Amino acid sequence: MRVRYSFSSRRTGHLKNIKKQRKRFPSITEKILNEADIIIEVLDARFVKDTFNPEIDNFIKSKNKKIIHAINKSDLISLENIEEMPDKSVLISCKDRRGINELRNIIKIVSSQLKKEKIIVGILGYPNTGKSSLINALIRRGSAPVSSQAGYTKSMQKLKLADSIFLLDSPGVIPRKEYSTTEGKKIAGHARIGARTYSNVKDPEHAVVELIGKYPGVLEAYYKIYSNGDSEILLEELGRQKNMLKKGNEVNADQVARLILKEWQEGKIKINE
Repeated sequence: MRVRYSFSSRRTGHLKNIKKQRKRFPSITEKILNEADIIIEVLDARFVKDTFNPEIDNFIKSKNKKIIHAINKSDLISLENIEEMPDKSVLISCKDRRGINELRNIIKIVSSQLKKEKIIVGILGYPNTGKSSLINALIRRGSAPVSSQAGYTKSMQKLKLADSIFLLDSPGVIPRKEYSTTEGKKIAGHARIGARTYSNVKDPEHAVVELIGKYPGVLEAYYKIYSNGDSEILLEELGRQKNMLKKGNEVNADQVARLILKEWQEGKIKINE
């Protein structure tokens, strides 16, 4: 298990739901950031840079807060292919409990250094990075509802980790500057990392193109289809295999693309198996 941590504080469907998120997520996030003594930012091991939220770190720079980066889903990518991690990072997998004991011990050590009667730990990150699954793993029971659907956790919760340590959960956060974006590449990127669920992506085919470009051969290997990196060939062949057809025997490319995104977001498609 790779752990990189120092205990010093570092200054460091279409778009119709975006308006609602813009009002809800920032206020909850700011409340957690203000209330918590320790912040755990949950990142996806497959997309460390993409799921790293600079807004969280920028806020912590101005406050006397402790931060831990929990690099989740490390079971879905080989260790040598994980991107460079931020300082104070711990590799974990909520699925097979890899690194959970190390993370729990770090939380307790940092909490003891703060010398407070009650310690609040904030859990933040993009949707679908595994925040609720991490809380369940840390407290060793199924307390927070878990789903592969982005934004499933609907409100803040306070859960007990130890006698004086409590964990706060929150909905996932998309950085504020990206809330109102309509630019296709960013939206496709959100679908790729799970910040937009497969059912709510406006252009799932574009997201599949992004996956093929970033991870050549991965989808072909999983579906056993040779497409030479051509998304149209992949969607056509897979659609006919799955009988996802429209009238006139035409492949329903939208449906096929959403199937690919669904299986990707659920962790069925692994990188560098």
